[in-house]
Amino acid sequence: MARVFSCAAGALALAAAMPAAAQDNVQLYGRLNVALEALHGGGSGDSVQRVSNNRSVLGFRGSEDLGGGWQALFQVEGTLAPDTGAGAIAARDTRVGIAGPWGTLFAGNWTLPYNSATSALDPFYPTTAGYMSLMGNGAGATESNTSNAYSFDRRQQNSVHYWTPQWQGWSLRVARGMAEERPASGAHPALTSAALLYDGGALYASLAQEEHHDYQGRGLSDRGSKLALAWRIDSATQLAVAVESLRYATATGDLRRRTAYVSATRQFGRHGLRFGLAHAQSATGSALETIGTVRAGSGTGATHATIGYDYQLSKRSSLYAYYTRLANGHNGIAGFAINSLGRDGETKGATLSGVALGIKHNF
Repeated sequence: MARVFSCAAGALALAAAMPAAAQDNVQLYGRLNVALEALHGGGSGDSVQRVSNNRSVLGFRGSEDLGGGWQALFQVEGTLAPDTGAGAIAARDTRVGIAGPWGTLFAGNWTLPYNSATSALDPFYPTTAGYMSLMGNGAGATESNTSNAYSFDRRQQNSVHYWTPQWQGWSLRVARGMAEERPASGAHPALTSAALLYDGGALYASLAQEEHHDYQGRGLSDRGSKLALAWRIDSATQLAVAVESLRYATATGDLRRRTAYVSATRQFGRHGLRFGLAHAQSATGSALETIGTVRAGSGTGATHATIGYDYQLSKRSSLYAYYTRLANGHNGIAGFAINSLGRDGETKGATLSGVALGIKHNF
């Protein structure tokens, strides 16, 4: 894998040096996704009625035919907040690279293979009810090696990616978050992420692993491992399951947590039913630190369940509603990973719940 990344700069330079050709396939695209939410914070005492932005996006992407089966690729994707008008032009999946018979190689600010291997299996991703509350230990919308030292559900700045071509349903994706940050501790934090994928139509499977080097300190590495399966029973029904193991190495010892997730979706014409359930066991290990919302001890687990309904207005627009409930153990501090209540992690054993009514439009 190291050899792949050592060649990245040269391959990208080669793409830039190839003869210019006509630009084609430039596309403007986006997603507007907002919801009216009524949430209750349980033990924290926080209750709120609000309009929430569920990661709306605006971007453009395209390619240039270089001949011989090669293409130059680009994408610039930004955040967009219909509820407040805020946004940033390139804060989401943004890249430049090359694609050809041997695969796709690119660099930029991009979602890591470990994240994308299972995110599509959560019918509530990315909303307040998303499984990132427990799976991956929180959500990192756009992170460097030092801005977020705990989440395994992340988009990584300064990253280089290689995707193999698909062969009989199989493909491999690897990424490296370059060691550009230099914290005062003397550590050299970097990230490696990989996912082996199989998509056979009726069956989808993924095996993913991600390592964070020097995130908790010099010479300490964290690891996430994840296995997922999805069955497309027919064109309208899907069942999925994912299991994850996280291990953090800290100055006082190891910290480990296992999480399982199951989901089910069923479409009846324009009507859709959605269900998701995540359960995190109590974390174990000798570590005294709390990493994200993971801490060792009895009663530190949590369960997050959501049931929802979608109504398709068209191929691009839909209305949706859901009820979600996140119940912590008596020492658990998990909260909603997106659109949090602000003080979710301050109250041990809190139960968070709420309802949402939203609208989504893709273009």
